[in-house]
Amino acid sequence: MRILITNDDGINARGLEVLTEIATELAGPKGEVWTVAPAFEQSGVAHCISYTHPMMIAKLGPRRFAAEGSPADCVLAGLFDVLQGARPDLVLSGVNRGNNSGENAMYSGTLGGAMEAALQGLPAIALSQFMGPDTNDLDDPFEAARVHGAALVRKLLDKGLWDDSDYRLFYSVNFPPVGAAAVKGMRVAAQGFRRDTSFGVEPHISPSGRKFLWIKGGAQHAPTLPGTDVAVNLNGYISVTPMRADLTAHDALAALEAALT
Repeated sequence: MRILITNDDGINARGLEVLTEIATELAGPKGEVWTVAPAFEQSGVAHCISYTHPMMIAKLGPRRFAAEGSPADCVLAGLFDVLQGARPDLVLSGVNRGNNSGENAMYSGTLGGAMEAALQGLPAIALSQFMGPDTNDLDDPFEAARVHGAALVRKLLDKGLWDDSDYRLFYSVNFPPVGAAAVKGMRVAAQGFRRDTSFGVEPHISPSGRKFLWIKGGAQHAPTLPGTDVAVNLNGYISVTPMRADLTAHDALAALEAALT
């Protein structure tokens, strides 16, 4: 199996080391794992592509490249430059440091990489590690993903739903904020929404007197509706959420048509 991996935390991120282990186990001794990851952290860039300026790419080692771009850029670079059209069997993105459950999914560069792969007609899975008080005390905060990641991806490949529609399915996997031994299992879960919390800004004044704004996230452990991804994660389960890049509100089409005609 040929696997292309990327992330949004950057080429030197600890989570990418975990993903390399997962991909290497999946690929097997005769397989190939190719890494094309951002040269610098690209958290929060979603499905951004560097459409208006070029990006430099550098080979760091065998099958290992860093690109000055977003995760979606890295997937494009991997497919059309690094691999020279030799399409991978699977694209994995992550393992993100922090959850991409709930509304975080909309901002996630980790998901952006998987989304681009799906738009290119490839099987793709994004993997993220929820962090919290229990993981803070671990020597390896990625322990749940490291221990359970390969088996979870293999199960998705063997038994998951895969299609070749225009906006094909891809998957978001979030490992719970607990140690590996405390993981209770896996749940298929819809994307949730954390109510009464959101992203915002925090102003700071620089030594020169200029105002700068930091983007600030909301409370990550705010619960979502029962059975949705955040709720499942906080209850100790790995969440698996099927996704598509199609943003159409299909549930509203008929009502809107009736209202406007």
